[in-house]
Amino acid sequence: MLLDTASLYFRAYFGVPDSVRAPDGTPVNAVRGLLDFIARLVQDHHPDDLVACMDADWRPQWRVDLIPSYKAHRVAEEVLAGQGPDVEEMPDTLTPQVRVIEEVLDALGIARIGVPHYEADDVIGTLTGLARGPVDIVTGDRDLYQLVDDERGVRVLYPLKGVGTLQIVDESLLREKYGVDGSGYADLALLRGDPSDGLPGVPGVGEKTAAKLLAAYGDLAGIMVAVGDPASKLTPVQRRRLDESRPYLAVAPTVVGVAMDVPLPPDVDMALPDEPHDPERLDALAEQWGLGGSLHRLLSTLQD
Repeated sequence: MLLDTASLYFRAYFGVPDSVRAPDGTPVNAVRGLLDFIARLVQDHHPDDLVACMDADWRPQWRVDLIPSYKAHRVAEEVLAGQGPDVEEMPDTLTPQVRVIEEVLDALGIARIGVPHYEADDVIGTLTGLARGPVDIVTGDRDLYQLVDDERGVRVLYPLKGVGTLQIVDESLLREKYGVDGSGYADLALLRGDPSDGLPGVPGVGEKTAAKLLAAYGDLAGIMVAVGDPASKLTPVQRRRLDESRPYLAVAPTVVGVAMDVPLPPDVDMALPDEPHDPERLDALAEQWGLGGSLHRLLSTLQD
């Protein structure tokens, strides 16, 4: 089981009241919510291995170099001098909770992987490619649908309400909802565009049109062959817009596609622990941040 951790703690942050606080009054709703999420996931799905995949770089420069608008609108308007690269907009009371989440996961012994210059999606893609057995990817990000592969047992668990109600995304659902399988989803996404990621897409090509084009011509490469073929059945407007979008379409697959070759740290123990890795540190964190029932529920679930 691979967790898109930021996706889940954002959901926890907005789903759990900020009245959930540590003894010193600091909000810990994202921390406790994430612990409850993990407990429920382990209880319901019994994974052998579990990795909390992290955004070491939520907006990698190599993606920005190809498409400068990539996630540009998420950059905070004010960047503190001397604080390094762009800062993602994030609620003020969430930022300090991320470090607490990392410390708690480490004390528990739950594997946590983030790699410089890569997003969590890329870590998930690389781990999925290396997996020898079935993989469940837990994320609220549809971009990861591109990894769905029935033959390899790779599916996405998409939270509809918390993680108690999950939509199981397999190739059948993708074909029903989008008209593509997992490998075709990235082409559909880049043709359609995604304002939330700053991806312009092809003007006039929405989700339904993108699906029809892919059904007719197979993949992005086939569509571009059709653009240059006067005998193809593209409408004049579609042909013109696709042709004018060649510079974007030349780089978009690299930006939208999940990297599958991230240099992962060696010797990471991904096995789900049945007891804390550092009990004393975990006790100290639990007391400092008032993790209470959320931590107890997770520990109990891990020991079952």
